Amino acid sequence: MTAKTKPLFLGIDTGGTYTDAVLWSEAGGPGGKVLAKAKALTTRHDLAVGISGAVDAVLQKAGTDPAAIKLVSMSTTLATNALVEGQGGRVALVMIGFSEGDLARDGLKAALGTDPVVFCPGGHDVHGNAAKLDLSGLEAALPELGASVSGFAVCAYFATRNPAHELAARDLIREKTGLPVTASHELSAKLGGPRRALTTLLNARLISMIDRLVAATEGFLAARGIAAPLMVVRGDGALVSAAFARQRPIETILSGPAASLVGARHMTGLDNAVVSDIGGTTTDVAVLDKGRPRLDPEGATVGGFRTMVEAVAMRTFGLGGDSEVALEDGALNPKILLGPRRLVPLALAGMMHGEAVTVELGRQLRAPNPGRMDGRLAVRTGVPERLAAGLTGAEAKLYEMIGPTPLAVDRLLTSNAQNATLNRLVSRGLVHVAGFTPSDAAHVLGKQANWDADSARLGAELFARKRDGRGQAIAASPEAISERVLTALTRLSAEVILETAFAEDGLDGAATVAHALVQRAVDAHPGIARLSVALDRPVIGLGASAPLHYAGLAELVGNDCVVPEDTDVANALGAVVGQVRVSAEARVSQPKEGLFRVASGESVRDFKDEAAAIAAAETDVRAIAAGRAKDAGTDAAEIEVASEFRVSTVEGQRMFIEAHVVAVASGRPRIAV
Repeated sequence: MTAKTKPLFLGIDTGGTYTDAVLWSEAGGPGGKVLAKAKALTTRHDLAVGISGAVDAVLQKAGTDPAAIKLVSMSTTLATNALVEGQGGRVALVMIGFSEGDLARDGLKAALGTDPVVFCPGGHDVHGNAAKLDLSGLEAALPELGASVSGFAVCAYFATRNPAHELAARDLIREKTGLPVTASHELSAKLGGPRRALTTLLNARLISMIDRLVAATEGFLAARGIAAPLMVVRGDGALVSAAFARQRPIETILSGPAASLVGARHMTGLDNAVVSDIGGTTTDVAVLDKGRPRLDPEGATVGGFRTMVEAVAMRTFGLGGDSEVALEDGALNPKILLGPRRLVPLALAGMMHGEAVTVELGRQLRAPNPGRMDGRLAVRTGVPERLAAGLTGAEAKLYEMIGPTPLAVDRLLTSNAQNATLNRLVSRGLVHVAGFTPSDAAHVLGKQANWDADSARLGAELFARKRDGRGQAIAASPEAISERVLTALTRLSAEVILETAFAEDGLDGAATVAHALVQRAVDAHPGIARLSVALDRPVIGLGASAPLHYAGLAELVGNDCVVPEDTDVANALGAVVGQVRVSAEARVSQPKEGLFRVASGESVRDFKDEAAAIAAAETDVRAIAAGRAKDAGTDAAEIEVASEFRVSTVEGQRMFIEAHVVAVASGRPRIAV
């Protein structure tokens, strides 16, 4: 195939603030060539708007016929951001064979929040032997739950050894409600029921969000005449088909960051680096070793929750250009606090809503004294009304008061209790709060100019006149407070990068001490013990705002900071240079001497011979992996099978305990012909 006939690939990244698009060709050298790139605002109420804006701009810049595109690949931070911000649909958790005490393990109770949970007798033991299943309580609760939740998560005791009870509950729920159901054995073959339940709960919570993203993208591609397969980047950097991602959206957590690692390696050629990707909502930090990202064998941690999702060993911090700017309470010289919540920048709100923003900010600025809720406005996100199901009376009343035009929070709320209610609406993804952010500070200082600078300046003035512990204004001017905010963001960026380095060096358990040492080192704090810290490898700075926020980073981390030319579309570029990779697992146990039990996929079979059981397990996982690879989007997968045995020796005799058989299938995604 000549360079002129090389297929074109379209990469899309839907982030919390921007949707990026890049058109890439394998022609133009070993690394291919970026033909065009573009950005558009992510439109959460209708994701197709942001996607079409970015892709249309790319097609126009490149002068390309849409029909020439043979593969579309997408990464997204939507799932990651949702978990960091505590958003997602209201779901019901069904626990089979567990007790209420199990909710206290692995953060499950905190993740559940106020969502309903149903306990049913049943489950299995470690060898897959069943206890008595009773789903009568679940069946009785389904009429009410079906009307108030967006989906269900089902987790049964030792379902990884026998999923029969999960399958029974799943079938019952689908029959009675027609709503999406996630069963835990579909997501992980690992033991650890509460953490598996947590992973399943989060997956169910994300389904409607990822479904809307995929549907919006597919609809846009069809409208433009792009008849190419749609792929989605998983959290480990691998590609899977859109249909695959729709069923397992939890696997797209860290999708954007994983794609950015692939893009960072592709753009810089650096084999060893710390990659820091700053977006609107989060900063994601990971390590490249010998050209490959480190994976987290324990599962991805996002928003404080340790899941069972195999993903890049990425630490995600609620720190970005759109982070909430707040003030430390009660201090004489209060610090600037950033994140973890994302706000809609006032500059962006002003660009979108004009005088509805500036008039309210001006009114607050004319008041003789600063107000606690100054500079904050609330607006509906525009999600479908069905996602507002299950609101309490207070939540529904407040939600009705908020419309598509921003409303000043000081006019909206009359009590502190209502502030908590507003926060719950934000957590449900029903309402956005606009406020002062680092992006606004950049507009005030003329370092960013894509939105409305007047709204940003009004917000900065309001924030600058907040009072410190002595009753004095915290800054003399909008410029002064804006400089402080941007300096704080660079400093905090250095902290999270160095904390990640400590964690990768095995010091995560001493997080408090490590954090204190990092702060001292970054501050160059004078003391009897002089502290300095430096990375052993450069930082690759990614994200549209990286050139601004990482300009002073090198001296704080003790090594170079490389910001590539196409850093603003690293995720979208990384999305098109990866490959499909899926796995399948089987367990072989020995419930009693002379009986070998194979648990693979949704089947459980017994054998009288170890070799026959292992052979059957290997055949099963190879077939399952091949099927998943095809579903994930490749027709030419290479499959590798590996077995790990647990045995003991008693009086010189080998005693079989258990075998773990894993098949990994990988290959390039299929492209349109």
